[in-house]
Amino acid sequence: MKTLLRKPAPTLDERLAALGEAADLAEGRLDGDVVERARAVVGRAGTRAALSVDHTVAALAGATGSGKSSLLNALAGTDLAAVGVTRPTTSAAQAARWDPEGSGPLLDWLEVPRRHTVEGGDPALSGLVLLDLPDHDSIEVAHRLEVDRLVGVVDLLVWVLDPQKYADAAVHERYLRPLARHRDVTVVVLNQVDRLPDRAVRRCLDDLRGLLADDGLAGVPVLAVSARTGRGLPELRGLLAERVSRRQAWAARLAADVATAADGLAGALGPHPGDGPARGGTALTAPLTRALAEAAGVPTVVAAVARAHRHRSVAATGWPVTRWARRMRPDPLRRLRLDDGGRTSLPAVSSVHRSRVEIALREAGAGAAAGVPEPWARSVREAARVHEDELTDALDRAVSTTSLDASRPPRWWTLAGLLQKIFLVALVAGGLWLLALAVVGYLRLPDVPTPEVGAVPWPTLLLLGGALAGVLLALLSRGFARLGGRRRAKRADRALQAAVAEVGERLVLRPAATERDRYTEFADRVTTARAR
Repeated sequence: MKTLLRKPAPTLDERLAALGEAADLAEGRLDGDVVERARAVVGRAGTRAALSVDHTVAALAGATGSGKSSLLNALAGTDLAAVGVTRPTTSAAQAARWDPEGSGPLLDWLEVPRRHTVEGGDPALSGLVLLDLPDHDSIEVAHRLEVDRLVGVVDLLVWVLDPQKYADAAVHERYLRPLARHRDVTVVVLNQVDRLPDRAVRRCLDDLRGLLADDGLAGVPVLAVSARTGRGLPELRGLLAERVSRRQAWAARLAADVATAADGLAGALGPHPGDGPARGGTALTAPLTRALAEAAGVPTVVAAVARAHRHRSVAATGWPVTRWARRMRPDPLRRLRLDDGGRTSLPAVSSVHRSRVEIALREAGAGAAAGVPEPWARSVREAARVHEDELTDALDRAVSTTSLDASRPPRWWTLAGLLQKIFLVALVAGGLWLLALAVVGYLRLPDVPTPEVGAVPWPTLLLLGGALAGVLLALLSRGFARLGGRRRAKRADRALQAAVAEVGERLVLRPAATERDRYTEFADRVTTARAR
């Protein structure tokens, strides 16, 4: 019995690499802000990983009056942050460090200059860097920008809510809901529960959990805490200690950032996933080749090949008495300048053919883009037309350089030409013989014996036989030439159609397929980046 082996989940490094590749592939195809955010995550990951991995940066974030500073002081066991009734109390982020050694570069990167060291703190919190952020709903724009910046980079987010404003739409819509991928690095604290009876606290907690579930944060830790009385502080301290001891919060945060950025790249493709198959093969090649062949004058060339074959056949095998008239006519192929490999003298592309080519290019682009969501599908369609200006010259070169097999005469032409010469010699010999006999008779010279075949003298037989045989051979050769012209025209048509198809493949279908393959690779990279 075979054991089915599941493919191992990609590592964080593999997901980061996939996100960077997806961003590069999406350059110029998706919204630039979305692509730059993905690249920013990759760049930030490299910086964060190079800094201290033994420290966990947690941030206390919340609204005005939620008690963030009081909670910081309670956890630190000393008054580190100013607490007062004047709002906003916290104007810039400040850090409390339980283990200051090695955390300096990390705080420099976070641009947090105000730093406090917790002396004699809980050893279980060694490695914790706890930030007290400004109010996210501050009337000061600079405060809100500071919150947005740090919420986007810290390892662990502790949202401090109060019983009066825990359902405030501002915090849920602006922060919590966009952080749905960050469940593993999010903690929610309902502070100031000492102001409510126990029954009301339970109702608030249940209501808050429901709101968080609606935000996509079901299952995140929700703690009831009072910084004033100490209720819930041991549980919060224990949770922080557990997260710090694992030394993995920074990696979990980066993993969530990667997933969120990958979601942004996927979301930029629109609501319809690219699950439809692309049309390929003859479904795209045949109509495109037909339109390009007509625009390139292939039917004209094919007809010229047939006429040229008949023209050259008559010139080589026709009755010598009238053959000179055929040689006075121009060769159909040479008139189109198809024998020298240079630019042809084919008629310019008509408006009708140009319109058909336009339609064929649109259909080829649409077929190649089938199943690819917008706006990437637009890139596939544009790729099918990127070489549109080169088509005319490329088609002309393809026609002029295609071997039409029209310069090599069939072997029977040589035999027929030799027979025509023999018949002409017979005709001339018979005519001269008869002329000689006429001169002898005119001069009343003795009769010259004339051999006969039956009742027909040899001179007459040679004259009439040579003329009749030459005419019959010429007529017969014309019939064979017509059949040969058709065969050569079919071969030329196949060769020209193949040459035109190669131009369509190289300048239309291949660029579109390359762009589609780029989307397929992008989708694969995004899938890897989004994997848990």
